[in-house]
Amino acid sequence: MSTKTILVEDNQTIVDNLVPTMSELGDMEVLTVAAAAREAVASLSRFSDTWQLAVVDLFLRHGSGLDVLRVCGSRRREQVVVVLTNYATDDMRQECRSLGADAVFDKSTELDAFFDFCAAHFPPHAEPRDERLNVKKR
Repeated sequence: MSTKTILVEDNQTIVDNLVPTMSELGDMEVLTVAAAAREAVASLSRFSDTWQLAVVDLFLRHGSGLDVLRVCGSRRREQVVVVLTNYATDDMRQECRSLGADAVFDKSTELDAFFDFCAAHFPPHAEPRDERLNVKKR
């Protein structure tokens, strides 16, 4: 079962490259992509009972990822919010965490760490297998 994800990113090239990678490496299903803060807030509300992971960039077409983080403060306990940005300074990491981000990653240098974090929080849901026969149990 894929991790239901909302991606908040305004750079189409990054979206075009990240979405398939998230699907393949992270078993994430991107429900929607929001390029602006207001659009992201609407998506979080629209999918409030569905989303498990929100991946938020800080610099958006309109508004800021910080605005999105402020709204995420009222999320359900099991919902995870990760900042994936090119502006992951120590001060910005601290600010994001103070607003409720579960983790902050630099998208140019920490993608492996991002996927490791996601795998730790959302392990793949494999069907049980009978190892003696190497077949799925029913």
